[in-house]
Amino acid sequence: MKILHLDSSVLNDNSVTRQLSRALVDSLQTQHGSTTVIYHDLARDEIPHLSGEILGAAFTPESDWSELQHSERARSEQLLGEFFDSEILVIGAPMYNFSIPSQLKAWIDRIAVAGRTFKYTENGPVGLVGGKTVYIVSARGGIYSSEQGHAMDFQEDYLKTVLGFLGISDVRFIRAEAVSKGDDSRAAALAAAQQAIARIVAQ
Repeated sequence: MKILHLDSSVLNDNSVTRQLSRALVDSLQTQHGSTTVIYHDLARDEIPHLSGEILGAAFTPESDWSELQHSERARSEQLLGEFFDSEILVIGAPMYNFSIPSQLKAWIDRIAVAGRTFKYTENGPVGLVGGKTVYIVSARGGIYSSEQGHAMDFQEDYLKTVLGFLGISDVRFIRAEAVSKGDDSRAAALAAAQQAIARIVAQ
């Protein structure tokens, strides 16, 4: 069993998603026995956002690539290889300004590649990466699972959409909400999320 574990919170030890994603990976390792875990701290070791120069490598003969294009192509191939090889993904994804951290978006931009992880057909786009289970550990300062809050949720819906676009339909959320509403609210959210982890891993 190969697990790809990504954290994207910039809050280090104060991060709710880091605490919960680690607990989830530990539970998965206990449940599945022998596992290999590849871990990326996307906030500490940021993946450079795509630029014109990086993208330009796709339209330039390799003999004419710059040093940056060579190094970033190697990085992209490594990230794609890890993504392809993993059977389970655990993604720590806090909500920042109604969406996801830009560090996580930078990773998504490296693995959402036409012809590799999806393709266009006469009947529309088709995802090429199925058969994986993705656990999204989601944290929000407020409450966005309500009908009113859902209208401002561009975090969980985006992740479910982009993963579905790549062919991944088994996307499971562990959510901690209202973590910025005081110590009691944060503790209750963490306890509920821990219970959700126990349930979801046992399924």
